[in-house]
Amino acid sequence: MGKKFQPAFGLKNKHFQTLYSTFFKKLPNLKFNIQRLELSDGDFVDCYWYKTKNENENTPIVILFHGLAGSYKSPYIQGTMQRLSQAGYNSVLMHFRGCSGEPNRLPSSYHSGQTDDAKEFIRFLKQNFPHAELFAVGYSIGGNMLLKLLGEMKENTPFKKAISISAPLQLDICADKMNKGFSRFYQNHLLKSLKKSLEEKYSQHDMKSLINIEKQDIKNLNSFWDFDDTYTAPIHGFKTAKNYYKKCSSKQFLKNIKTPTLIIHSEDDPFMTTEILPTQNELSNNIQLELYKYGGHVGFIAGNLFNPTYWLEDRIVTYFKSAN
Repeated sequence: MGKKFQPAFGLKNKHFQTLYSTFFKKLPNLKFNIQRLELSDGDFVDCYWYKTKNENENTPIVILFHGLAGSYKSPYIQGTMQRLSQAGYNSVLMHFRGCSGEPNRLPSSYHSGQTDDAKEFIRFLKQNFPHAELFAVGYSIGGNMLLKLLGEMKENTPFKKAISISAPLQLDICADKMNKGFSRFYQNHLLKSLKKSLEEKYSQHDMKSLINIEKQDIKNLNSFWDFDDTYTAPIHGFKTAKNYYKKCSSKQFLKNIKTPTLIIHSEDDPFMTTEILPTQNELSNNIQLELYKYGGHVGFIAGNLFNPTYWLEDRIVTYFKSAN
């Protein structure tokens, strides 16, 4: 196991942990190779590659799945891709639909349990890079999607190892948490991006007939429950937000995972409560759960206030390189 996480002196607070890199991390300004994957339903996802020096057909590939409203611009994505390159891995961020800066084509978009796009991308990778070992890292809802994907694939896993970080393992509990106290700050920030993307769809599609809401009323969707009940659930074939949360929460898939998988979580994550955490009986023997008292949501800033270190980046590499 790698070095256990200890929060940076002066950054123990869960909100400092969660927000620090967004405001203060110096981004490496990576030069990406951009690939558009055309999907079988006529839509697309944009995949951003960052390759290591002296790569060849055997160079291992790490697929990254970002969090809600995340993208190649996210500090945790850029930092991880740079660290993976230094360690000899090619990495590729598969943006969820509509997250790369260009709206996707269909009225639907993405959600925390949508595994079909990832499966199409994996098939592409296996066909085009047959000699490369595959690894995966998922953050937040990308981590939830990844765990669900691993549980669905069972023995047919394409991955040598996988890591899920700060995943909302039980979506209804997380949606409740995000609508309370200071967590509403995060909810409002994320909803602002989601509502803007939905409003843009009205110029391309007859959204009123699809989800029965006028464009001007989108501003009144003030919680994830509201947004998912009105848009996410019906546009993706779920009856209600409750039905969507139930079917797409990854906790129920954990016992089926055959891939060696590391789950990293903090008890003070402001996006959720410890109620979402799995019991030992809910974990397969292939899962290693690392639970820390501090760390916030996709934070895990170590070092100190004036010289922070991004512990997650090193933990990802040490886990992938470890023998077990």
